[in-house]
Amino acid sequence: MKLEHLKTVKQLAGAHEALTEPMIRWWIFNAESNGFNTCMIRIGGRVFIDMTQLERWIETQRVGTLPPGPNE
Repeated sequence: MKLEHLKTVKQLAGAHEALTEPMIRWWIFNAESNGFNTCMIRIGGRVFIDMTQLERWIETQRVGTLPPGPNE
């Protein structure tokens, strides 16, 4: 993990319009049941989100599967 891959909740919400602070905080509050705890690093009272793990976690939330691409 690289430090530049860590974001605070505010930084993450500010960088991606689709992700709101309340949405991210709900994921954090329910992290044990929704698997979001794999994306989090807690230091004291602060929560940092590992962007690499977040991308992996979001991919696991996909409802269906994608059809094969033209090169597959």
